[in-house]
Amino acid sequence: MSPVFDCTTDEGRQEGIAKAAEAVRAGQLVVLPTDTLYGVGCDAFDASAVADLLAAKGRGREMPPPVLVPDARTVDGLATDVPAYARDLIDAFWPGPLTVILKAQPSLHWDLGDTNGTVALRMPDDELALELLKAIGPMAVSSANRTGYPAARDLIDAATQLGSAVQVYLDRGRVRGGLASTIVDCTGEQAHVLRVGALGQEALDPVLAASAAGSAGPVEPDGPAQPDGRTEPDSPAEPYALSEPADAEPAADGVQTGTAEHDQMPSADALGSSGTLDPADDVLSPDHPDDEQETHRDE
Repeated sequence: MSPVFDCTTDEGRQEGIAKAAEAVRAGQLVVLPTDTLYGVGCDAFDASAVADLLAAKGRGREMPPPVLVPDARTVDGLATDVPAYARDLIDAFWPGPLTVILKAQPSLHWDLGDTNGTVALRMPDDELALELLKAIGPMAVSSANRTGYPAARDLIDAATQLGSAVQVYLDRGRVRGGLASTIVDCTGEQAHVLRVGALGQEALDPVLAASAAGSAGPVEPDGPAQPDGRTEPDSPAEPYALSEPADAEPAADGVQTGTAEHDQMPSADALGSSGTLDPADDVLSPDHPDDEQETHRDE
């Protein structure tokens, strides 16, 4: 039975975040609302937990999850050779629905999947998500749905699809977003938009134009980096290629693809009056291309 915490009250929110943080530290999965859609997440530095996240979604290592961070300073602990235009985008749109793909720090000891030496980072504009991130640190977070099925916009959507694979559910009602984040590849000399989501091209262009008037090369961080102290891999930085068209169901902060409809969606009765989920309601196991406009990541 997976506990559900009503985070619309101060008491429920406090208890829910504490239990979610405890679960993440134990290597388990949690579902949380973000500013775009509901996401399923775990400790980004726990390789086993990341593997469990991918398995819960029914996807392989070729579709690594993005990483949500608590603030912009964390970027320099996780990425290297950050171009000036990437910092300008971050300054303009974080917290918010912008995911930037950067060259990963070669010393970090993590395994998000087949990343080609890159990492997709985002700072969500959501107080609940940020509170959990500040307690835990960087989290691997993907849309809270099975691959090939609609993205979760409320707890019932997420719980119906992920069931007992998730240890803690944080419920705050239907998310106010609904569109996935915009993804920009920032590993080269120029920005390359991989997917237009909640941020339109018209919002990005003025920032990129202004940045182009200055230096487009790597710049030093404004403040001290916040590395996690856990170390390893090294890698060439070749960003993920688009693996699916970007015209599908929006994903929780993420990358999307197929638009397959959920053909066996249990009702809200899947959540009992006890506020828990019955493992028997973990019903989905489709074989579809994917649930978000999958460019490779889906947050």
